[in-house]
Amino acid sequence: MPVARPEPQEPRVIAHVDMDCFYVQVEQRRNPELRGQPTAVVQYNDWKGGGLIAVSYEARKFGVKRSMRGDEAKMVCPSINLVQVPVARDKADLNVYRSAGSEVVAILSTKGKCERASIDEVYLDLTDAAKEMLLESPPELLELIFEEATKSNILGLPSVIFVLHDLIVVSLQFDMNVTNRASYVQDVINREDSVRAWLCRADADYQDKLLSCGAIIVAQLRVKVLEETQFTCSAGIAHNKMLAKLVSGMHKPAQQTVVPSSAVQDFLVSLPIKKMKQLGGKLGSSLQDDLGVNTVGDLLSFTEDKLQEYYGVNTGTWLWKIARGISGEEVEDRLLPKSHGCGKTFPGPKALKNNASVKTWLDRLCEELSERIQSDLNQNKRIAQTLTLYARACRKNKSDSIKKFPSKSCPLRYGTVKIQEDAMKLFESGLHDFLGSQNTKWSITSLSVSASKIFDIPIGTSSILRYIKGPNSTVSPANLDCSSLPEDPSLGNKLYIAPNHEEHCEPSLSEKEDYGNNSPESSSEPNKAEEHKAAQYVDRKKFNTAGSNSASSSTWMFNVEDIDPAVVEELPPEIQREIHGWIRPPKQSSSKTRGSTISSYFQPAKRSG
Repeated sequence: MPVARPEPQEPRVIAHVDMDCFYVQVEQRRNPELRGQPTAVVQYNDWKGGGLIAVSYEARKFGVKRSMRGDEAKMVCPSINLVQVPVARDKADLNVYRSAGSEVVAILSTKGKCERASIDEVYLDLTDAAKEMLLESPPELLELIFEEATKSNILGLPSVIFVLHDLIVVSLQFDMNVTNRASYVQDVINREDSVRAWLCRADADYQDKLLSCGAIIVAQLRVKVLEETQFTCSAGIAHNKMLAKLVSGMHKPAQQTVVPSSAVQDFLVSLPIKKMKQLGGKLGSSLQDDLGVNTVGDLLSFTEDKLQEYYGVNTGTWLWKIARGISGEEVEDRLLPKSHGCGKTFPGPKALKNNASVKTWLDRLCEELSERIQSDLNQNKRIAQTLTLYARACRKNKSDSIKKFPSKSCPLRYGTVKIQEDAMKLFESGLHDFLGSQNTKWSITSLSVSASKIFDIPIGTSSILRYIKGPNSTVSPANLDCSSLPEDPSLGNKLYIAPNHEEHCEPSLSEKEDYGNNSPESSSEPNKAEEHKAAQYVDRKKFNTAGSNSASSSTWMFNVEDIDPAVVEELPPEIQREIHGWIRPPKQSSSKTRGSTISSYFQPAKRSG
């Protein structure tokens, strides 16, 4: 449930920048012949021409909508160009669009705190930049105002120009006479003059002056994005994220909208309640069904106490505030995504109905996920900590077939094979919970994996990757608690440090079967085999004593065989002794000084509070 956040002490200038039919623009840049033509980007699917994920404004004029399939779009607009999303591993590959989005973010982030909300939208906190402009070159003292800023749409700006514009815009699309054309040009001039006058008001209050500066800055950024990337974008400028987001799409394409404080109430009063962020689902439906609230204006009739009575103190206060345009949500300084995810749907007859088909697709998804998090690690020095599996499933011949497939998480181990193994274990765990004790048929209609809890590697610290054999090794630390795993010889060559995680990854069924098939006859010399095992592998139980009573710390795991002796020789003597003890345990255990073990060198950052 949403929670009200503290309001800022000083007015802010927040912008929400939204790219115009971004996927289409990317394809038009790749193929300039598509510019000005009815175009749609279609996601790979052999059913009715695939699903449309972006539609150009030229195609929208013919009635083409994103909810359509490719074949339906062709019926509505025979001349439409359908461009297929690139395909990799038999699924849509969005990397080309992610990269294009990064180009835009690099430009927008030069003026203030920048939060990348998705591939094609960004929040900006321009408060400091607006204050600097207001101090050094206030708009009312400028001889010339940046032209694009004078084209802004300012809510509440009194003028009949907008009405006149609407009345003649239809005739402009056809053969207008000179009088109408001249009238339109004059209307545009008058409108821009009105906007210019609003931006340069000397008697405006401090908040509006900051918004004026913000409007100019956003206009400059939008022009720069167009010049450097060939992409157009629209924007909303307001005093908080909520309002900026609400108005960024009001005047598309390639326009911006400003929300002065004086226009907030009139703007919100008729807005459908489900248009508000976080009210599009169950909470919004509850407001409609239980309280009869259909617009934000309807919400104004309820006191804060009444809303708290229905939805609790925190959510009640939040509802009371958003009805008045109040939001304390801050722009997070984040240019990179908070998580990485890969998914695939399997509608109708394509549903997955056995473990083999699920594993095939999980392997593909995990391969892509591994590439993305490894690239994130290499380029941005960030490491993901949690692997999560999501699925949608149904059970055959069951009255409760709509029961949700539980999401499952475990600490993330880097390396494609490891991620694939853990994802399959998570699926089997989720399937067990989903089916319960019933042995019935099932089918999977959606499958996805994500890597989350991504953190920057602290500056000045060495990654544990340095202690793994080879500079290009894909083996890396992982968070996995061996104390929760059953005894399995296949796991005997792993080191575990300071066990802790949220949910255990149990061995897959295939691993258990492999263990059951192990034969003692495979070793003709038992004594030598045991000596070799002692020299190569760590006794997991013995090593776990070093991490006992440390359930709140992170867990690391890596293969002893991959330790590079040359690197070990560079380590402090006490760590060398400990590592040699793992590889060749001494007959008598020696006492260790607190803080002198390798565990202390790889402790995670301390949590605040």
